[in-house]
Amino acid sequence: MNVPRLSRQMLASLPQAVGRPGFDPSRVATGIGHLGLGAFARAHLASYTDPLLETDPSWGICGVSLRSAATRNALAPQDWLYLRAERDGAGENLRAMGALTGALLAPEDPAAVIRRFADLSVRVVTISVSEKGYYRRAADGALDEADPAIQRDLVHPDAPSTMPGIIVAALRARRDRGIPPFTVLCCDNLPENGVSTRRIVLHFADLLSPELANYIARAVAFPNSMVDRIVPATTEADKQRVATIAGVADAWPVVCEPFTQWVIEDHFPLGRPQWEHAGAEIVSDVRPYEMMKLRLLNSSHSAIAYLGQLAGWTTVTEAMREPPLADFIAALMAEAATTLRMPQGVNLALYQRALINRFRNPALQHQTTQIAMDGSQKLPMRILATAQDRLTNGLRAPCMAFVTAAWLQFLRQRSDSGSSLTVDDPNKEKLLKAASNAGTHLSLVKSIFAMADIVPAVLAASDVFASEVIDALTTLSEIGVHQALIKFNHREGIHEYHEKTTDGLLAGRIVAGPGTGASCARQKRAG
Repeated sequence: MNVPRLSRQMLASLPQAVGRPGFDPSRVATGIGHLGLGAFARAHLASYTDPLLETDPSWGICGVSLRSAATRNALAPQDWLYLRAERDGAGENLRAMGALTGALLAPEDPAAVIRRFADLSVRVVTISVSEKGYYRRAADGALDEADPAIQRDLVHPDAPSTMPGIIVAALRARRDRGIPPFTVLCCDNLPENGVSTRRIVLHFADLLSPELANYIARAVAFPNSMVDRIVPATTEADKQRVATIAGVADAWPVVCEPFTQWVIEDHFPLGRPQWEHAGAEIVSDVRPYEMMKLRLLNSSHSAIAYLGQLAGWTTVTEAMREPPLADFIAALMAEAATTLRMPQGVNLALYQRALINRFRNPALQHQTTQIAMDGSQKLPMRILATAQDRLTNGLRAPCMAFVTAAWLQFLRQRSDSGSSLTVDDPNKEKLLKAASNAGTHLSLVKSIFAMADIVPAVLAASDVFASEVIDALTTLSEIGVHQALIKFNHREGIHEYHEKTTDGLLAGRIVAGPGTGASCARQKRAG
């Protein structure tokens, strides 16, 4: 397709239907440094920041990529502009985004990253590096000191390549120059993500200098936040479609759902953008919202990913067209909801219905392969922690056990049809070795449950949970995902029925099974 490249010069020629910045992107200054310049940051953080730059252009975003130069190389010729495509069944809305002021590549020039973050103009550093970018032991949340990347940064603290190494180096540079520290705002799916980030950063700093760690502990704010937006990986088809609509070529647009949510604790000593004017919720305690998303949305995504990979369902939407899977996901959320304690006014039932509707969005081709990555980092927070809480309260966790079994079956790298599956995980080597050496379902469960950096010790010691995982693993391996779901749903009393809702979010399957309202008192205790 022979169309001109997106640039500041081309903004005025965009079709009227394509939104554009209400400010001059060339006059925006950097106020935010962002680690992990991927599609999510450009669809979420930038979406909340871009509308505010018309009145305060000092809050532009300088992104930093920790591995690949792809985003930098794609956006630099476009004056850091890109197109955001919000898609659902009703259509697609395009907007040119102008919040980026530049992008740096940490492995190429770590000193440039430190200089940028150490500049007085940078008052907030945001992070979206995914769970594995924190180098934390999934079972207890502590820094994995033995990781080779962490060891390298400890030896070369002035040329860091990891998130904790970069944050500590920049904070040290600011301290040494008498510049107040920036606020560190985590935008990843971690429990108490600000607290978790602080713990990792302080641990790393303490290994370098206890004095530096004490300074960071005293002076640096790490507010918690909860982010929510489904952002699939951009495909070549997306690029071609966007170019056709906009009349310009964009080397890396972002595609996302219209829904977006950001809940933030208000602790920013050097100030922050007025994100609430763009729809963010500013609260005193994010933790309940954070847990709600982890245990309802993220856990469901992981379930869909592993069951989908095994069954051959390539996208979330395709998987959710399968009635047994849709019923199971509703039951999974109901099971998880019993562990949540939400502020007054939060309607969990409405939130769950909205999630089902979002998962069914036909316009998003969210690949199950993408969500299935890094299971050893994601499942401890999304699935295993929930199961542990239920068992601690004397309740079974059959849905959580079924998802755990699906992940273990996925580690065998064979789908129900016999096709090969790809495991992409920072613990890939030891996980695949355990799966390969396990001669039985029991031995596989024992091997994985013995990994203390993945499975919490209390849960690993539960015969009840292990038994349910083994049972589900046996069923999945013998009759496949579709039939195993039907059998599980029947056994657990998960009923499908159609509920007419006045909110318009869903007219489909809701569950009346384990963990929901009236049935909760009747379910079997964990013993």
